[in-house]
Amino acid sequence: MENIDEAQKKSLNFIEAFVEQDLKDGKNDGRIQTRFPPEPNGYLHIGHAKAICLDFGIAENYGGACNLRFDDTNPVKEDVEYVDSIQEDIQWLGYKWKDVYYASDYFQQLWDLAIELIKQGKAYVDEQSAETIAKQKGTPTIPGTESPYRNRPIEENLELFKKMNTGEVPEGAMVLRAKIDMASPNMHFRDPLMYRVINSHPHHRTGWTWKAYPMYDYAHGQSDYFEGVTHSLCTLEFEVHRPLYDWFIDQFKDSDYRPRQIEFNRLNITYTVMSKRKMLQLVQEGLVSGWDDPRMPTICGLRRRGYSPESIHNFIDKIGYTKFEAMNDVGLLEHSVRESLNKTATRVNAVLDPVKLIITNYPEDQVDMLETVNNPEDESAGTRTLAFSKELYIERDDFMEDAPKKYFRMTPGQEVRLKSAYIVKCTGCKKDAEGNVEEIYCEYDLQTKSGMPESNRKVKGTLHWVSAAHCLSAEVRLYDRLFSVENPSADERDFRDLLNPNSLRVLNDCKVEVSLGDAKPLDQFQFQRIGYFNVDLDSTSDKLIFNRTASLKDSWAKEQGK
Repeated sequence: MENIDEAQKKSLNFIEAFVEQDLKDGKNDGRIQTRFPPEPNGYLHIGHAKAICLDFGIAENYGGACNLRFDDTNPVKEDVEYVDSIQEDIQWLGYKWKDVYYASDYFQQLWDLAIELIKQGKAYVDEQSAETIAKQKGTPTIPGTESPYRNRPIEENLELFKKMNTGEVPEGAMVLRAKIDMASPNMHFRDPLMYRVINSHPHHRTGWTWKAYPMYDYAHGQSDYFEGVTHSLCTLEFEVHRPLYDWFIDQFKDSDYRPRQIEFNRLNITYTVMSKRKMLQLVQEGLVSGWDDPRMPTICGLRRRGYSPESIHNFIDKIGYTKFEAMNDVGLLEHSVRESLNKTATRVNAVLDPVKLIITNYPEDQVDMLETVNNPEDESAGTRTLAFSKELYIERDDFMEDAPKKYFRMTPGQEVRLKSAYIVKCTGCKKDAEGNVEEIYCEYDLQTKSGMPESNRKVKGTLHWVSAAHCLSAEVRLYDRLFSVENPSADERDFRDLLNPNSLRVLNDCKVEVSLGDAKPLDQFQFQRIGYFNVDLDSTSDKLIFNRTASLKDSWAKEQGK
């Protein structure tokens, strides 16, 4: 066993404590094996990332193995597209699985075990409707009612079960149920479904071979058992399923080995939804551009927006694993990405709402090549040169003609520093017929170039800029929170009515420094004084497109008046 170090031991989460105790007790011959079992019916979201980090992290920390197993027991909703995307997301997060399995690998074994249960009188075919079966389940305080088919002869059950897989039985006409206890205080023990008929859609791997498909509660535990999983880590909603998980395994286990199911709290984040059904609606109804829309909580959406694997790991480390459900502030996720990108992102100049600044006393044809550091947090990132000329672009809201006393940006008669360049004093502006500022004028002080002795003269404002003759035009997409309410899942209104109308603003004539002409899709940058941005997948050499990953500071609460 490759044990974790002493520092980590001091802050073990409860799952790691269970694992260490099992190792100490010599369970399962000292093996540690986990699995990540997604259903390939959609794209993974950040909630899945929490499970991925736990499943793969436990295996890594304790010298074990983690397998990837696709829970492909419902062919109607599943697709190879999702299988491929899930594998890509796991690898992007930095993990490698030992083996890839599918629940469909075990369809024959599961079928054979179901036959054995029927022969033992522990399973039967029920021909009632789903609605009738649900009513007969009773309530937590009222026992269930036995099905009229519960005690049908074993041979008849065997014959009908085999018929369920021939294609002759319509969907919903028959199910196979385990015969346990209709009076059990645990509702999941009241003759749970084991198989249902799906004959309207081929399976993405087995085609039309199967028409009867196993239910999750039956297939999951047995698949764990077949693979040799030692610790089956699930979210809290499966806690009440655990006795049934154990019951099914008890019917077939033939050694001291058994997988142990442990539950942890799922990930809930403010201003978003984690329901695959609701996310699918957003995609299908065109309310977002796709599964990888940068406003979506999907892993591919976060990646496209510019989130790094490190930022997601840091966020999950901060929230941890407990037995208590909680709502996590999306601000903590945004803080994590700022922390990560602050260390790695190259600082560049970009002007999102440009207005021309003319330095009237600067030589007409002169161009200064100014050296600037790529990242002050990382000396190894080096430096680059930035062209400075007579005509620049600055942000329109960095100028005010009639400014209040504590306005420290550009206004007539006041000095500011142009970052990495000179101190300039504003002398006025030119407006169009409607009163909009067309050009701003200033004069520079030659002795105040950054790095020169006079450059130490203190001014209260520093502005970013780009040279008008040495910049590129770009589209910038300003993404914000997808929903305007903190907990859309708990709101009684239609979740689509809760969408934030300002979750995306597109700026079409932004100006960026020429070095960004070589940027590749997903490259990450800090636009100085603005925020963190990355190159979108749609970006080309002819049309640069940047996505805002996060602002430099959390301005959401302030904007909402909180």
